[in-house]
Amino acid sequence: MRLGKIAMLATMLSPLASYATLGGAPSAGTPTQTMLRAAPQSAAGVVTASAAAPYITRETRDSNGVTIREYVLSSNIVFAVTWEGPIRPDMTALLGSYFPNFVAAGESRARGTGPLIESNGDFRIESAGRLGHFFGMAYLPRLMPANVRPGDLK
Repeated sequence: MRLGKIAMLATMLSPLASYATLGGAPSAGTPTQTMLRAAPQSAAGVVTASAAAPYITRETRDSNGVTIREYVLSSNIVFAVTWEGPIRPDMTALLGSYFPNFVAAGESRARGTGPLIESNGDFRIESAGRLGHFFGMAYLPRLMPANVRPGDLK
């Protein structure tokens, strides 16, 4: 009976293990797509190879259909995450130690007044959506490579 409870708990928590933690190491879960070197894309959207890419992108999809993209530096630190799906991901697991910044940003504005766009010196979040389609990004400006703009994160 005890083993069954442990197995059920592990099953319930397994989607959380697939999320990146902003400012930490990339997720341990196996991505659904292969890791792609970040590089300029051609007009057809095909990723081109570049040996000098400052980061890699990992994409995973959880059991709720939420796509999470991790942007990982060569030092194995996640400097940005993006999400898109029918529900918001678990922001506590996604943002890690930056979750209180997210909460403070949400509390400082009126509910239902549009997208959440907030920045302090070390953390930036943009989150929006409607029922059935939520999307957003969070990144650490101090860790972002010099030639990468927020608009490059998709």
